Amino acid sequence: MNAVRNIPHPIESAARDLVPSRYALRIGEIDVLVISDGVLPLPFATMSTNVGPAERAAWLDNLFLPEKFDWAVNVVVLRSGGRTILVDSGLGNQFEGFPRAGQLVGRLEAAGISLGDLTDVVLTHLHMDHIGGLLVDGVKQRLRADLRIHVAASEVAFWKAPDFSRTVMPSPIPEVLRSTAQRFLQEYGGLLQTFEEEREVAPGVTARRTGGHTPGHAVVRLASGGERLTFAGDAIFPVSFDHPEWQNGFEHDPEESVKVRLKMFREMAASGELLVATHVSFPSVGRVAVDGDAFRFVPVYWDY
Repeated sequence: MNAVRNIPHPIESAARDLVPSRYALRIGEIDVLVISDGVLPLPFATMSTNVGPAERAAWLDNLFLPEKFDWAVNVVVLRSGGRTILVDSGLGNQFEGFPRAGQLVGRLEAAGISLGDLTDVVLTHLHMDHIGGLLVDGVKQRLRADLRIHVAASEVAFWKAPDFSRTVMPSPIPEVLRSTAQRFLQEYGGLLQTFEEEREVAPGVTARRTGGHTPGHAVVRLASGGERLTFAGDAIFPVSFDHPEWQNGFEHDPEESVKVRLKMFREMAASGELLVATHVSFPSVGRVAVDGDAFRFVPVYWDY
């Protein structure tokens, strides 16, 4: 891995951030920039709905974590074949109770990337922490008129009349998810480029539907120069490595989500490819190793 060259690092941005908020690498000829949109404070009970309090507490205690802790929100920017692609857009700033998320626009600018530079957006799914950044006031007006937004057709269809019957989310989150997704579809419907199972967005950059977390949930797979990386969206959460069978309340098909996770883990452990996921602690760049009947996340050594 080589760091992406010629990305500015303004002193004023460093003064505001206590820790780095972007991490650059290359996959063959593809530039990859992982950007932190911030963090979401969420109760762990929502992320482990099919286990008891004792099992939940044991996992938390083993990692010195409280029951409610900050979950990362990561997005990526890709450059390939003359295209600049944003994968997911973070939470935005329009939701109360999440003051440390919604940092995308400022952190893009700090990285020398303007909204008008984006030629494509890939959305893994239409939950609010993946589309909210596009709904921030003034963002749409700064995007290109010919921007292409790629999302699975089944995801668009689902959110026109979403079914929350198998989710376990505290009120009022389901209604906020529904209204946010429908607002997004109304505002950006004319820019959507839907796909059924997969779409090559740029050379070596492919969006692929997995389902599970939502009916049209997709991952983004990179392949160039013999190197590979998968952006897993919400198919994988931090607890998933130790307990891939644990379900979270945001999954619209919990059993299918488990199958998707296990399949991805096995494939990535066999290939040795890199992994980035939305809610794995920033910069979320690592590999998957088999660990008995479970798996292990192996973070990369940072390339300074």
